[in-house]
Amino acid sequence: MGHEMTAEEKYHLITRNLQEVLGEDKLKAILKERELKIYWGTATTGKPHIAYFVPMSKIADFLKAGCEVTILFADLHAYLDNMKAPWELLELRTQYYESVIKAMLESIGVPLEKLRFIRGTDYQLSKEYTLDVYRLSSVVTQHDAKKAGAEVVKQVEHPLLSGLLYPGLQALDEEYLKVDAQFGGVDQRKIFTFAEKYLPSLGYVKRIHLMNPMVPGLTGSKMSSSEEESKIDLLDRKEDVKKKLKKAFCEPGNVENNGVLSFIKHVLFPLRAEFVILRDEKWGGNKTYTSYGDLEKDFAEQVVHPGDLKNSVEVALNKLLEPIREKFSSPQMKKLASSAYPDLSKAKPAAKGPSKNSDPEEVVPSRVDLRVGRVLSVEKHPDADTLYVEKIDVGEAEPRTVVSGLVQFVPPEALQDRLVVLVCNMKAQKMRGIESQAMLLCAFSTGEPVQIEPLDPPTGCNPGDRVFVHGYESGQPDEELKAKKKVFEKLQADFQVSEDGVAQWKGKNITTRLGNVTCKTLKGGGIR
Repeated sequence: MGHEMTAEEKYHLITRNLQEVLGEDKLKAILKERELKIYWGTATTGKPHIAYFVPMSKIADFLKAGCEVTILFADLHAYLDNMKAPWELLELRTQYYESVIKAMLESIGVPLEKLRFIRGTDYQLSKEYTLDVYRLSSVVTQHDAKKAGAEVVKQVEHPLLSGLLYPGLQALDEEYLKVDAQFGGVDQRKIFTFAEKYLPSLGYVKRIHLMNPMVPGLTGSKMSSSEEESKIDLLDRKEDVKKKLKKAFCEPGNVENNGVLSFIKHVLFPLRAEFVILRDEKWGGNKTYTSYGDLEKDFAEQVVHPGDLKNSVEVALNKLLEPIREKFSSPQMKKLASSAYPDLSKAKPAAKGPSKNSDPEEVVPSRVDLRVGRVLSVEKHPDADTLYVEKIDVGEAEPRTVVSGLVQFVPPEALQDRLVVLVCNMKAQKMRGIESQAMLLCAFSTGEPVQIEPLDPPTGCNPGDRVFVHGYESGQPDEELKAKKKVFEKLQADFQVSEDGVAQWKGKNITTRLGNVTCKTLKGGGIR
């Protein structure tokens, strides 16, 4: 179809529904001479949802216009973005993305043979690419790197260096994928202008940048993987689709921030060139729209009711989702989905212990709610000579009461105002009549005499800051660690202090946003 179109027709198809084009003249010039080479990249972090149909419909437009299209599964970027994807899950999540996006493209009739799929780690770990990263780092300012990633990379008070590398890597992708243009959301604009500024400093040409608008989610805000009610998962059941659409923001006559209308405009109309409103005969019967503008006008004038609009979208959306659900109904695909995105918080305990044939519940450190605390007060337990009663701020409205057996090992003045590490999701237990609401983690020596020393979070941490094992930062802690399951006890055997004084689990550092948790004197000791 592409070779029959004029350059002007191709330009219209490539740019329709976009919010902005940087390099418009260059785009027109290329289309007069040859087909455009373009890429779209996605970091393999949270599970793709129906908002991914927005870029997919544009990819369909690009292919119809004869473009050579590359889809990049940016696995390395996923790790660099504040470690949203643990290193151990990168491969599984990339497999999931590749499978689900291919299923999406097939569901909207896009021929896969016209596409090139590539993973970031296929080339981003090469000597040449790595040298260009170093070259780029020698000319990019910290200010520009942080500014470029402000809309895309997760922003924290003390950003990791990895987040500052992210925009540079995305810029270099344009050169190493040998494309004319990059396509993305308008939230990527600062990265795109960053690429235009810095690629020429390495001797590489500026690329064209094509930007989609940010489509509102069902709640009226940006559709997000982290906001469950703002998005419909690609594997949601029909009843879940109905339930979420029923809650969707769709005020009568209001066309602003209307996620239902936006989905019709950016996905359903481009794919089908029409949209059918399904309604009862007493309300005028079904009506077919061949222009989105006419549909929006009728909705604004309340000729189309929100209920009919939602019901019609529900039918159309389920037609798109059905082949995806079908593909992921196989045992192999179900296993891939659950392995790439383990949901420990929803694991159901067996009533009387696991059956002989059931899989054992995964015991990983992300199930433990570890937090930084500050000791506000230390007193001797009124009924126990070996116990302290501490009030510790863990970032909640009220401090927690913690009972610990440290009287023989740590003087009270060494605890007062000290930053410590606490296990905050163990069941509260009474110790000599006083309820202890958390457990203070300490290093201990394995020889005689026994020595005990509280672990030290990095200077600058605040009460309530999360403490995690490197590689397990994205997991969800259990609401409460059940005593019978002995989750912490099973993990504790592998907690230790390295010879360098760093707290670890199975050799992986225990860390915070500001750095590693340490122990000053008991190097090589255990942790309890």
